Amino acid sequence: MPTYAVKEAADLLGVSDDTIRRWIDTGRLPMADRAERGGRVLVDGAALARFAQRLAAQAPTPEARPVVSESARNRFTGLVTRVVRDTVMAQVDIQAGPHRFVSLMSREAADELGLEPGVLAVAAVKSTNVVVEVPGPRRTETHP
Repeated sequence: MPTYAVKEAADLLGVSDDTIRRWIDTGRLPMADRAERGGRVLVDGAALARFAQRLAAQAPTPEARPVVSESARNRFTGLVTRVVRDTVMAQVDIQAGPHRFVSLMSREAADELGLEPGVLAVAAVKSTNVVVEVPGPRRTETHP
C-alpha cells in the first residue's frame, strides 16, 4: 500500500504541510504507520485518494454562465438521433438539417450532458485538418 509524507500529501492536495498536520491531528485525515519511513508521519495512499475526492466534491463550483463567444465558427443546431455508450466512450449522432454529425466523447460527458435521442444539441465543429475530396466525372446515361 503506498504511503505519502506530509509534504507529498500537501503537494497533491494543493494545501500547506500545516493543513495536512491539522487534518491528521483532528482525525479528518488518517495517519499511516510511522514505522514505514523511520518514524515520520505518513498518510495512507488509499485514504488520501478518498479524502481528495471528498475535498473536491465539497469545493465551490463556479457559476456556469452562458457562452457568448467561441472560437469554433461552424455551429449546427440539431437533434440527437442516436447515442451508443460502452463502459468508457459514447458515440453521439446529431442530425442538423441535411447534415449528420458524429461525435466521440467520454461516456461520463454524454451522461453529464443528458444526451439521448430527441435532445436538442449543437455540434460545434472546429478542425485544423479538413479533408477535401474531388468527385469523379458525372456518369452519363447511355441508351441502347
